[in-house]
Amino acid sequence: MRKLLLLLSVVAVFQACKPKADAPPPANKELAKLFDSYFEGYLKLNPLTATSIGDKRYNDQLPNDGSQAYIKEASKFYNDYLGKINFFADINLNEQDKLSYDIFVYEMKINADYFKYHFEYLPFNQMFALPLTIGQFGSGSSAQPFKTVKDYDDWLKRLSAFALWADTAKANFSKGIKAGDALPKALVVKMIPQMESMVVTDPAKSLFYTPITTFPKYFSEADKKRLTEDYKKAIMTAVVPTYKGLGDYLKNEYLPHARTTSGFSAMPDGAAMYTYLVKQQTTTDKTPDEIYKLGLSEVARIRGEMDSIKNKVGFKGDMKAFFAYMQNDPKFMPYKTPKEVLAAFEDIHHRMEPNLKKMFTNVPKTPFEIRQTEAFRAASASAEYNQGSADGSRPGIFYVPILDATKFNTTSGMESLFLHEAIPGHHYQISLTQENTTLPKFRRFGGDNAYVEGWALYCESLGKELGLFADPYQHMGALGDEMHRAIRLVVDVAIHTKGMTREQAIKYMMDNEQISEQGATAEIERYMGIPGQALGYKIGALKIRELRNKAEKELGTKFSIAAFHNQILKDGSMPLAVLESKIDAWITSQK
Repeated sequence: MRKLLLLLSVVAVFQACKPKADAPPPANKELAKLFDSYFEGYLKLNPLTATSIGDKRYNDQLPNDGSQAYIKEASKFYNDYLGKINFFADINLNEQDKLSYDIFVYEMKINADYFKYHFEYLPFNQMFALPLTIGQFGSGSSAQPFKTVKDYDDWLKRLSAFALWADTAKANFSKGIKAGDALPKALVVKMIPQMESMVVTDPAKSLFYTPITTFPKYFSEADKKRLTEDYKKAIMTAVVPTYKGLGDYLKNEYLPHARTTSGFSAMPDGAAMYTYLVKQQTTTDKTPDEIYKLGLSEVARIRGEMDSIKNKVGFKGDMKAFFAYMQNDPKFMPYKTPKEVLAAFEDIHHRMEPNLKKMFTNVPKTPFEIRQTEAFRAASASAEYNQGSADGSRPGIFYVPILDATKFNTTSGMESLFLHEAIPGHHYQISLTQENTTLPKFRRFGGDNAYVEGWALYCESLGKELGLFADPYQHMGALGDEMHRAIRLVVDVAIHTKGMTREQAIKYMMDNEQISEQGATAEIERYMGIPGQALGYKIGALKIRELRNKAEKELGTKFSIAAFHNQILKDGSMPLAVLESKIDAWITSQK
């Protein structure tokens, strides 16, 4: 009898503790461990990413990511985790765990598929290049910290691995030549001066010497002396020879074999590589041809809106003449110094502040700054956002390339540019995600291009709601930016699948938007160098706008724009298909 009573007591306790059938399951601890394990392994494979998010453990490491050993290790890593996550396929997970599971599975499949192709045969280009990133890190103005003696020593160790990376890159370029996978000549000629600009005869004139000129005041004289000598030696024996070697190789050995064609379709496996990149960058199953047709329809729609503004301001010529007028009239170039340009962007921020508070109830704690792009990379750079660190010690930075302030044009879409690259675009989205410590780290510090850039482009469409675009020329600039992203859908696909040449793409761009030949050339060469990436903007923005329209229609008076924005942002980046399911569920819950 006593045993029976004891048994009944245990059962009663169990029943009392057991969740009700309709209660959500608790967070799965084993799944959380898997995500933590994955992210730790990911940072070891990608130490530069670790540095960028403020994790200092690998600040002295630089992976030789073009080597066969690294490629084999990385491929195994993603495939292993794709296998491990399958264990949770049939387990009942709570809402956040299910979201994490869906995102993780999608990303592991995409990452694993990358290694089916020889992307290592194209190790860098004029836009995305470790030699340029190393320059940013070494200048002391980027993610690499220079606050302690250990920081300075870590950088020297990281820099010592650069020569091996460069040797591997040259070997891979040569393999690419033999395989028929070479970069276009138009890109290679831009890469050569980038390498040559880092070659100096006086170490004190090197970009890599900058941290020596900005020693923290609390460093001892002995440490300053030692580090100064070590940095001078590293610059002259490691940095300069490596850059010179890369420049000489590109000029003398690679350029003669570079392609005269523009697109990936000219390479043996180029069509499959491009199709993969389209899926990777858009997180959709849209085919390149579907995207091309969507681009043509968007170009036509936006062109109609541009015509209405041209007529509104009373301009009598055709659209091309209107573009030329906005591009060349001196009244649209009022600045004399870079400081004035940066101040104008700050003014945009202040003007929209009151309306921002109505549309966004959750804002980042991460500090924000506007800076001029460093001179060494300004010629090839676009305006961009560099994320801050998760702990707030490094601000989010909106970089503006200003080659000549007197030629900086106000009609280039300054307001829409700020909305996209700064606030509420990249700064809000990336900072809020990093600050959300409830998310698994792979979500806090990851990012899907179509979501990240789609959000930023969607933010451009908020201009009027935020009190901007009152000036018709700024509205025209915003439409120009939207047109720019629509044109990308056309030319990116056409270059890589339809035989469109670099010159034809430049002409198409200049015919349909206000852009200089220099600007159009830089853009088209960007799409040639990093195929598919530019597609994510418009694909993502259209999806977010579609979801907003759906929510407004179905919720009616219950719809809150601040609540909708919070739903888009609060769980961080994710594939568009996962985002759509999430917002659909939110709409249902609000009813």
